[in-house]
Amino acid sequence: MASPDEQPVRARDLGIPFDGAPGPLNAITDVAGVTVGHRTVIEDLENGRAVRTGVTAILPRGRESFDNPVFAGTFALNGNGEMTGTIWVEESGMLEGPVMITNTHSVGIVRDAVIQWRLSLAGADDSGHWWSLPVVAETWDGYLNDINGFHVRPEHAVAALERAAGGAVTEGSIGGGTGMICHEFKGGIGTSSRVFSSSDGNFVVGVLVQANYGVRNLLRIAGAPVGQHLHEQRVYTDPALASNQGALPRETGSIIIVIATDAPLLPHQLKRMARRGSMGIARNGSIAGNGSGDIFIAFSTANAEARQAGPAAHVTMLTNDNMDALFQATVEATEEAVINAMVAARDMKGDRGRLVKALPHAELREVLQRYGRLEPGDTD
Repeated sequence: MASPDEQPVRARDLGIPFDGAPGPLNAITDVAGVTVGHRTVIEDLENGRAVRTGVTAILPRGRESFDNPVFAGTFALNGNGEMTGTIWVEESGMLEGPVMITNTHSVGIVRDAVIQWRLSLAGADDSGHWWSLPVVAETWDGYLNDINGFHVRPEHAVAALERAAGGAVTEGSIGGGTGMICHEFKGGIGTSSRVFSSSDGNFVVGVLVQANYGVRNLLRIAGAPVGQHLHEQRVYTDPALASNQGALPRETGSIIIVIATDAPLLPHQLKRMARRGSMGIARNGSIAGNGSGDIFIAFSTANAEARQAGPAAHVTMLTNDNMDALFQATVEATEEAVINAMVAARDMKGDRGRLVKALPHAELREVLQRYGRLEPGDTD
């Protein structure tokens, strides 16, 4: 694992080229008002068991997210996973509160903690109680984490919410992404953004992923078949898996994609944006295999007065003919967010002594240089 004071490295720092213009932070927090918080849980237990897990919180409007919902839409590319609260998001067109991401077996405890946190912030509504259906998503970290030990507790979810802030977003093995694996290398949290202009104004699209999907041989970075050239890297050190290194394993992972924008969009348009996350991970070699849970949510911070109660609200929207730039931005930012997660991650030893290696930076650059895919000036 990386030391706490190690300087973070992102994909562009390695000279990896990506399409489109990122925002100043190249993060989901380039969308004004969006905040992100993490709580990482790492502990070594008896008998070789280990805790490598956590919680990540994304708040569309910071602390105002509960009282001022955002238009939203969801999409499941492959449904072997969970994102609670999405039925109401689809029915109402609104996201009320944060998006939380954790491990598969901690969804319930995080969901309950979000409700408790909301109650602690303010008094009850006119009916005498808050009514909440929190959005909590998951990917499985049971290879590195003692997932059935239920080590995520309510205070961890609350800490992620309390720590949520704007600015740079820490990536890699942190928060909900602590124990995740992507294309058989260490995965985790990654983010990216795109800015663009249209006849209607200047807008931002930001993406945050919890990347835990994919097989190594299919991994592509900047169009190069990287995974095919890194087959000699020892990905797993578990004997049961090490003996099968040369075979193509089944896709059993997942990815959660959270897409934010300040462009004025209605729920059906945000659902269209959410679908485009599929094309971003396809660029990196995802086939959305049968065992993968690929679930996406998109929201817009525009139309701040479009609440669910009160008199009729006047809203604005981009026309569908002006959405191509948003689609492109979503695809590009999703592609880069995944690679940022992998580049930021470090080797991790976890439950029962299992070790997952991180994407090797030097070897990656060699492959990209072979295919002419390093930025000019980054070929040394």
